[in-house]
Amino acid sequence: MDDNRNPTASEDARYELFVERFARNEAALRRFAGSMLPSWSDVDEVVQRTAIAIWRKFDQFDPDTDFMKWACVITRFEVLAYRRKMARDRLVFREDVMELMAEEGADEIDHRRLEHDALETCLAAMSEKERRLLTLAYTPGVKITELAEEAGSTAAAFYMRLKRLRRRLMTCMEGKTLEPEPVP
Repeated sequence: MDDNRNPTASEDARYELFVERFARNEAALRRFAGSMLPSWSDVDEVVQRTAIAIWRKFDQFDPDTDFMKWACVITRFEVLAYRRKMARDRLVFREDVMELMAEEGADEIDHRRLEHDALETCLAAMSEKERRLLTLAYTPGVKITELAEEAGSTAAAFYMRLKRLRRRLMTCMEGKTLEPEPVP
């Protein structure tokens, strides 16, 4: 049979994969571009151009590889192109500075991903009651004094319990995010 009988179905699947991957990584791409650009309006412009460039090149993307790393390469080139276009502006960084900022931005993305994974792992290791308590404590509009009252505790005792949970979570995360020492 002819595989080209329904080209729109494969095109729709490709588009859906693009939208899913881009939407999941857009905030990180914005932070990455922001690490190399002087203003958020510049970031908006470059991320918009990046989205178009990624879509145009999406047929070259291997879905089994890291989308974020691939998209960061395209973003870096879009930042450099934007920088050349704005070269008359005195706020534009030299190219070597841009490269350094791009490297640091990529490292920061990897570090944030490692921290996020550690947080999820450490929260999963806690009891449901402990996770709920921590989540509620960071929910906007929720007052700790009300949570303490609900739990039948004084505010001071509740704060102490919350402090111990936070310390345990931090210790767990620090253990998960420690980078191994380089082997000589």
